[in-house]
Amino acid sequence: MFSGIVEEMGAVQAIEKNLAGAKFSILASVILNDLQVGDSVSVSGACLTATTIEDKSFLVDVSTETLNCTHFGTITVGTPLNLERAMKLNARMSGHLVTGHVDGVGTLRVREQDGNAIYVTVEASEDIMRYCVAKGSITMDGISLTINSVTEHSFSVAIIPHTAKVTTIGLKQVGDVVNLESDLIGKYVERLLQANGTFPAPAVPIIDKDYLQKRGLL
Repeated sequence: MFSGIVEEMGAVQAIEKNLAGAKFSILASVILNDLQVGDSVSVSGACLTATTIEDKSFLVDVSTETLNCTHFGTITVGTPLNLERAMKLNARMSGHLVTGHVDGVGTLRVREQDGNAIYVTVEASEDIMRYCVAKGSITMDGISLTINSVTEHSFSVAIIPHTAKVTTIGLKQVGDVVNLESDLIGKYVERLLQANGTFPAPAVPIIDKDYLQKRGLL
């Protein structure tokens, strides 16, 4: 479990792809202080396990499923990544409850300066937008953010100067893709309402060519 408060920006040092997925070597410094083999790390929002610890980097295995539901399938050597170690139970909850299980990706459609903040609008799928509410929380590339406004197909957030400086969100431009995780509490509420019949269950998707193409499986 994570809080969405990024500890540092790392960078991809090496990528090794194979039939089972991929292996990333990630440059880091702060999070290596007490990182152990087997520990969970939020890597731009995806919970990955450290398999090897080196002096200035650590290695993670990335499954095919993770490559498909995140933007990791397109990153290259040198790509910056947001890093956060798993939270401690006695730590302050500065962000919100983040599992590191990415629901899907979104695309930046608007980026504009708004006073001292950067105003960003992200287009996302219905599966993500159903849990988005104004003043609610969302995780974008591992960053806990507050939603300012919501439309049918997008949501907007304000990025303060500190967040823009210490995370990758300050580097993102219109057209860039980000990993998204919806608020966990909303998912539980929906599931409980479905169980007692108060809320209809989501429609079962039709697995056709269009469905597979939208998810990068073709």
